[in-house]
Amino acid sequence: MDKLIIEGGVKLKGEVTISGAKNAALPILAATLLTDDACVIKGVPDLRDTNTMVKILRSLGKDADLEKGIVSVSNLKKINYVADYKLVSTMRASFCVLGPLLGKLKKAKVSLPGGCVIGVRPVDLHLKGIKALGADVSVDSGYVIAKASELKGKHIYLGGVYGSSVLATDNVMMAAVLAEGKTVIESAACEPEVEDLAEFLIKMGAKIKGHGTPIIEIEGVRHLHGATHTIIPDRIEAGTMMLAALATKGDILIRNVLYKHLGALIDRLEEAGAPIVKTDNSIHMRYKKPLNAININTLPYPGFPTDMQAQMMALMSITPGISLINEKIYPDRFMHVAELNRMGARIQREGPHAIVEGVEALSGAPVMASDLRASACLVLAGLAAEGKTSISRIYHLERGYENIEEKLEKLGAKIWREKE
Repeated sequence: MDKLIIEGGVKLKGEVTISGAKNAALPILAATLLTDDACVIKGVPDLRDTNTMVKILRSLGKDADLEKGIVSVSNLKKINYVADYKLVSTMRASFCVLGPLLGKLKKAKVSLPGGCVIGVRPVDLHLKGIKALGADVSVDSGYVIAKASELKGKHIYLGGVYGSSVLATDNVMMAAVLAEGKTVIESAACEPEVEDLAEFLIKMGAKIKGHGTPIIEIEGVRHLHGATHTIIPDRIEAGTMMLAALATKGDILIRNVLYKHLGALIDRLEEAGAPIVKTDNSIHMRYKKPLNAININTLPYPGFPTDMQAQMMALMSITPGISLINEKIYPDRFMHVAELNRMGARIQREGPHAIVEGVEALSGAPVMASDLRASACLVLAGLAAEGKTSISRIYHLERGYENIEEKLEKLGAKIWREKE
């Protein structure tokens, strides 16, 4: 197992190009199960998670390969309706094969999902949605088993305790596109990744309106055909690079960015005093002066993304003043607090709140990544810290950031791998 070593204190400078969005690529790859025709998905990041999804497609009977950012998918044999535990248990997003398998085959047996340990993330909304479409659902020996003689459109409310659910919206939408009649998903997730999935489904022949809003309308069709689609840029990677520029007092031009997807992050950074220059398809981040402490509330899109909370905490830990971070999506998503404090940060957790008192500088230290975004947080902290930081369990980082070391190296970072 490898660990990541960072010699901090280098101002990052140069240009970096953002990869395709992992959280859009995974459900779009799953959606290829809805057709017998060939599909071509472009801009797919080469990550642990995307490679896992390709393996899942293969295990279900598809011929799929990821090469140079392109996944070509076609039918190899009769599609299997059982998504195996060994693969699904490694990645929560793989649970989104439930919807397309049920929609296409009218039956699905999918292992309950695994992934990052950032608190309880139940699948109740997924099951509520497919039950409403007419499926009989049971849970047996760790598998969700869903069957239906036919699926029928329904008005479905998908709001949960912490708001809308991206994966539940994806699953219900994919099941509904081949259902009879009209389905209305109320309190649907509005994230750009959900919108991108809908655009792909429309290219396949689905009839969908309202994607990107809290109410999605789907008119079922009898079959879908193949399509070619390019994944949207990863807004979380873009945001992480924006914060890297500020944390290291650097100067970075970030290419392949959709500015409209970063509204909440840009709003918070501008309030903190960060200069942000927008060009046609890029953002220029150049540190000019110390930032101001700010407060953050994570919320479903278009609110501040929970997937940027840990990275923002790293930046606020070296920002003068006191910042308050409220985690309203996953209240237990604070595994990185103890690791940042090991590096000299002053952070106190109170339930779903974190009080961050900015310090003058962090100190390099051995730390351990607990989940994907926490690992990015520790990378930012290591880049900004004085001395050497060693980050263990970097397989989390490999799940969501394509070629992160190479990209940072090109910006001047002193970063390398060593064996544990």
